[in-house]
Amino acid sequence: MTTRQPTQGYSTSTVLGRRLGGELTKLRTAAGLNQTQAGKALTASTTKVAKMEGGWVPMRDPDIRALCELYGVHDPGTVGGLLELARIDRERRKASGWWDDYAMLGTMQEYVALENAATTIRAWQPAFIPGLLQTPAYVRGLRNSPADTATVAHRRDPDEQFIASRLARQQRLTDDPPLALRAVLYESVLRNLPGDAETARGQLDHLARVADLPSVTLQVFPFSHGTHQGLNGSFNIISFAEPGAMDVVYSEAAFKQTWVEGGEAAAAYDELFELIASRSLSERESLSFIQDLSKDL
Repeated sequence: MTTRQPTQGYSTSTVLGRRLGGELTKLRTAAGLNQTQAGKALTASTTKVAKMEGGWVPMRDPDIRALCELYGVHDPGTVGGLLELARIDRERRKASGWWDDYAMLGTMQEYVALENAATTIRAWQPAFIPGLLQTPAYVRGLRNSPADTATVAHRRDPDEQFIASRLARQQRLTDDPPLALRAVLYESVLRNLPGDAETARGQLDHLARVADLPSVTLQVFPFSHGTHQGLNGSFNIISFAEPGAMDVVYSEAAFKQTWVEGGEAAAAYDELFELIASRSLSERESLSFIQDLSKDL
């Protein structure tokens, strides 16, 4: 089941709003205060504070500063991080981007919008080439596979429109400033490619070219390096400042997409990604691995 954005009347609880609200809730709880006390500091109702902490409404900088003062939070880095998260959330709520021109599922629409605002994405993928690195032929082969046709044909948007949306996303890798992508692929991703040999070779050669971009770090986790918890499913860690400061995690499994919005759960994904990357082939070894596979086709 796909996780969709919660709605309440005309309001929407956004991923970034909930991330910000969760941080403020933790700070309030640590200070031993309740929502009524927070509301008095803002000259606002308890209901409004609840909406802020639930990510239902955009937050103003003066309100964040007032709450930090009330909670005894004076560290410039902490306050600055909250202000930056609020700024990005406000811009996300009012912005319309290229993704509005394409038919997407609710969760994917939110993901692409966040990807567009992110500074860094760390992606672990045990099954498929990440969308930011897929060729048009790979996308066609994947979407025309028997499994895809049987399970999701009733909710597919037109293939060429879907491909165009993928290509538009990939422009972030060469923007100024570019999106920094660290991707780790399980060996099976490179061996179980959809389509014919030409499609597979084209995708592998594309990976080798993209790996040369300054914004891209690409590694391979080979079968020979054993197993780990990440084999349960793919996940993307999305950062909006320095990695770890304001991360949210997008995780996928069959028929289910979920968000992990900060806290210990997001930190666990961060730790798992770094563990997988440390046990993977180096960038140079990974490039050679990919090139050898392409030559063997």
